[in-house]
Amino acid sequence: MPSGLIALLDDVAGIAKMAATSLDDVAAAAGKAGTKAAGVVIDDAAVTPKYVMGLTPDRELPIIWKIAKGSLRNKLLFLLPAALLMSAFAPWLLPPLLMLGGAFLCFEAVEKLLEAVQGGHDVVEEAAQTLTSTEIENQKVSSAIRTDFILSGEIMAISLGTVAGEPVWEQAIILVVVAILITAGVYGVVGLIVKMDDIGLHLAKKDGAGTKLLGRGLVKAMPVLMAFLSVVGTAAMLWVGGGLIVHGLHEFHIDLIPGTIEHIAQGAALAVPAIGGFLHWTVTAIGGAIVGLVVGGIIVGALHLLPSKKH
Repeated sequence: MPSGLIALLDDVAGIAKMAATSLDDVAAAAGKAGTKAAGVVIDDAAVTPKYVMGLTPDRELPIIWKIAKGSLRNKLLFLLPAALLMSAFAPWLLPPLLMLGGAFLCFEAVEKLLEAVQGGHDVVEEAAQTLTSTEIENQKVSSAIRTDFILSGEIMAISLGTVAGEPVWEQAIILVVVAILITAGVYGVVGLIVKMDDIGLHLAKKDGAGTKLLGRGLVKAMPVLMAFLSVVGTAAMLWVGGGLIVHGLHEFHIDLIPGTIEHIAQGAALAVPAIGGFLHWTVTAIGGAIVGLVVGGIIVGALHLLPSKKH
């Protein structure tokens, strides 16, 4: 009997050790998946603040909370089951879907560039004269959640591609962890960004020259930060979208463009070994951005320029 108990305890200890190892593997894979999706995460954080612009300060955080809940619902209720079903029954769909998502990001980025050059307009702001404040808020939240669905889809798809070789249960845990952490991170940062000017105004009213100076600096920095985020978000869309297309071409053994970019990246890395990793990433990102610019330009041209010739 004692020997049987000892054997049982040994089995339990072995199972516990395996479980701990599996959790370590899950944590490592979740971190890797989150890193792979970093470009889309940056874009998500850069895009969201515009949806609370023009609202009263007391409504900014409640609106961000509504968008965050919608984002988590997108990931956990819709995208996660779809990703797991695709992984189990149609894994061959992942590369083309990633390429389509990448093409959409490229299109969005080029649209943003055109708006910046031509001077864009906000449909919601134009409608502000005829809608109540509640209707405007609901419209902005709905628009933000729709945009988030696309970006969240990219995040989940990239994450799935990173862990596609793992068991389905492990994929599910990793995707849940990634979904929760990325949503919390993105919308936590967004909350800080949109409240930065309010924090600055509060500090500017405090006693002490240093505190007042910091407060005024935060207020003045807000427009600069928003402009910077817009640029970073657009760049992220180009390099992530283009990178997804380049990776998809490689998956389909169409290696002219992927091979050329990799050859240049390796050459740059070997030329300056001290910062070889950084140079390799930079060249790869620039190559992806160039591909993204071309693909996005073609799509924009097809959607906007070709129809105009009919008139």
